[in-house]
Amino acid sequence: MYHYMIGTVTEITPSFITLENGGIGYLVYTPNPYAFESGTEYKVYLYQQIKEDEHSLFGFKTKEEYELFLKLISVKGLGAKLALPILATGSIAGIVDAIDRENILYLTKFPKIGDKLARQIILDLKGKINIEVSEELINDETEDLIDTLTALGYKSSEIKKVVGNVDKSLSLEDQVKEALKLLLK
Repeated sequence: MYHYMIGTVTEITPSFITLENGGIGYLVYTPNPYAFESGTEYKVYLYQQIKEDEHSLFGFKTKEEYELFLKLISVKGLGAKLALPILATGSIAGIVDAIDRENILYLTKFPKIGDKLARQIILDLKGKINIEVSEELINDETEDLIDTLTALGYKSSEIKKVVGNVDKSLSLEDQVKEALKLLLK
């Protein structure tokens, strides 16, 4: 079983990347192949799926994406190929928030996720996902936002759940307003 691979991206297609390591090019399905840059070296977290007629690698840029993917594929009726579009089209914090708040409307916006499967996701995962924002995703602007929310009395765990959903192009004041709206939902 693989955990991660460090290699150079040599090819990018709409559904997978080719990650070269030790002279071998591995076909790796990813939620968003265009998040990678050709010719650049990456540490890619891997999930290996072995079926009777297929051996597949699924890769993720961050450990948080990888952990959420593992949780999603544990849901009855939700396989790896259905979990990828969820990760490609939604933010990690947004997906976890939708599950915890039982937001079926949010979950059914993903491709091939109907009402029944959305309810199954909520049933299987509500309150069971504890994914923290990785330190590499926190920059100076985000630190200011976290410091401000901490000063307002919010817990670190609450802040980390919403910080990924805040538009970083806004002023700090507007980021705080947006974060507060998310915290108060």
